[in-house]
Amino acid sequence: MLTEIIISGFGGQGVLFSGKCLAYSAMLKNVNISWLPSYGPEMRGGTANCSVCLSDEPIGSPLVTEPDILIAMNDPSVDKFIRSVKQGGKVFIDSSIADRKADFYDKFDGKIGIFRIPASQLAQDNGLGGMGNIILLGKVLKECSDMLCGIDRDTVFEAFTKIIPPKKEALIEKNRAAVLVGEGI
Repeated sequence: MLTEIIISGFGGQGVLFSGKCLAYSAMLKNVNISWLPSYGPEMRGGTANCSVCLSDEPIGSPLVTEPDILIAMNDPSVDKFIRSVKQGGKVFIDSSIADRKADFYDKFDGKIGIFRIPASQLAQDNGLGGMGNIILLGKVLKECSDMLCGIDRDTVFEAFTKIIPPKKEALIEKNRAAVLVGEGI
C-alpha cells in the first residue's frame, strides 16, 4: 500500500506541522515514510506545501505528483493541486478561506471526493484559533482510515507529545481537541 498526500496553504497555517504529525505518526507505526516540505522565501504568508508518502514497502521517491489525498487550505492551493488528484482520491478544503463557488467543483464530481470544511472558522468557534490545519487532519483521519497504513487518532495524539516541545506543552491538549472537532464533522 502506498498513499501519497499533499498538504498546501499559506505559510503560518501549519501546513508543514500537519505533514510532520503524519510523518511522526507513521514512524510510531513502523510505516515507511517520506516528508518533503516546500515553501517560499517568506514562510509566514508565503506559499507552503509538503508531500507525505506512507507505505508498507520502501518508498522510491518523495515527490508526489498525483496525490491520493489533498489538503488545501486556500484557493491557490486548490487551483494548483486539485487537477492532479488521482481518480477516486479525496480532497479536504478549508472553505473558510478557500471560497470557490460550488459549481467550480462540479467538473470533479464522481472523479474525486471533495470535503469542504470551514476549518478555520470551526477553530475560532471552538477556541482553537490557528488550528484549522489540525481540524482538517482530524477529518482526514475519519474519512481515510483505510488509506493511512494504520495511523489513527491515538497514534496522532502520541505524535503530538513527541513533536510539540515541552515549553509549548499546553498546545498538546488543544491539538487533540482540534482532531476531535475534525472527526466530529
